Amino acid sequence: MVVLRKVGKYEVGRTIGEGTFAKVKFAQNTETGESVAMKVLDRATIIKHKMADQIKREISIMKLVRHPHVVRLHEVLASRRKIYIILEFITGGELFDKIVCHGKLSETDSRRYFQQLIDGVDYCHSKGVYHRDLKPENLLLDSQGNLKISDFGLSALPAEGVGLLQTTCGTPNYVAPEVLSHKGYNGAIADVWSCGVILYVLLAGYLPFDEVDLGTLYCKIEKAEFSCPSWFSIGAKSLIHRILDPNTDSRIRIEEIKNDEWFKKDYVTASSFENEDVNLDDVYAVFDDPEEVREPFENNDLGPMVLNAFDLIILSQGLNLSALFERRQDNVKHKSRFLSQKPAKVALSSMEVVAQSMGFKTHIRNYKMRVEGVSADKLSHFSVMLEIFEVAPSFLMVEIQRTVGDAKEFLKFNKNFYSKLDDIIWRPMEKSRSRSLRPSKRQTSNSLLH
Repeated sequence: MVVLRKVGKYEVGRTIGEGTFAKVKFAQNTETGESVAMKVLDRATIIKHKMADQIKREISIMKLVRHPHVVRLHEVLASRRKIYIILEFITGGELFDKIVCHGKLSETDSRRYFQQLIDGVDYCHSKGVYHRDLKPENLLLDSQGNLKISDFGLSALPAEGVGLLQTTCGTPNYVAPEVLSHKGYNGAIADVWSCGVILYVLLAGYLPFDEVDLGTLYCKIEKAEFSCPSWFSIGAKSLIHRILDPNTDSRIRIEEIKNDEWFKKDYVTASSFENEDVNLDDVYAVFDDPEEVREPFENNDLGPMVLNAFDLIILSQGLNLSALFERRQDNVKHKSRFLSQKPAKVALSSMEVVAQSMGFKTHIRNYKMRVEGVSADKLSHFSVMLEIFEVAPSFLMVEIQRTVGDAKEFLKFNKNFYSKLDDIIWRPMEKSRSRSLRPSKRQTSNSLLH
């Protein structure tokens, strides 16, 4: 019997995202049938970490910025223990994942996403809102492939009369040089820099500033030491250099970007929502006097995606499931898999430690881990995506997929990575001990047909 979890009028489903202070769950409005994303925050944790003012600010900002290219906030609910932020449900995933899977995008697609990003950022600035953490991970894609700006947790809404921001925040690779100077900065001009880094990543498939050592990274950012690949068009190069200008006085502004010839090609301005009065009283009421809503049943982590028999058949490209775990070189040019009997979080943590010990950066989100760095010869970028699946109550399958780098580099990575994971990899009985596990010649030849 399946017990439905409900918060007010919303039926709550599986976890679709997880951050430091919040989980995001899929939910459905039982009155309208509309799918939403429910951001769940623990009230005690917020108070313990003195996060109440920041959460209030984030919710207030999202109520202010109602634009086609900004994730929409529907409403805020609260119980005595939890705060629930009901957001627009975006089905297309992160722009970041699209870049990881496909590498650099075409100039046409890059321009369209950049146009939508600039439209959304410009609208935020018109409301006095500065994002301060713009990066592909915080840009979502809807079912139509349109961009939506999300995660306003580090956004600033300066008090009246305050000209410059002081807080150093954001993701190092995307942050503007003046933010690092600790001398105060203009939030709008700093956001423009981040937009320029995003445009570079869209067109190149990698970052303009990317160093393992933060000191070296900051030095390159402050001097704007980067070069554009040969495939960048003249117009794209020119615009990127005008945006990634370390001099804030001469850095291009959004209104100038919108007048740039490269930017204007096929540009369609987004139709803004009708202006409406925004009342923030309910936001403060949620923190000061929570109304009673039905608490969900406690079920904190629904774990990695569960694969059924049909999923396994699809993955194996036929009924011969041994193909899932074949380790011959011709089968692992793009991906490889292994089984584990360890808990998902233990496996994920072990893989993170190993990857970092090998000198790679790791980024974890909802039982997926991106591993990136430079190739063994230090001449090119290398990246893989790992994902954990549950194939049985006591078995996990880990899939490792090459995303950036050549097949030879991937084979080297796999050999080294696997050699350090003996404590979590489950290895079946040796084939030599059981002849019945060895496929017949007929089975082997038939499997080639699948």
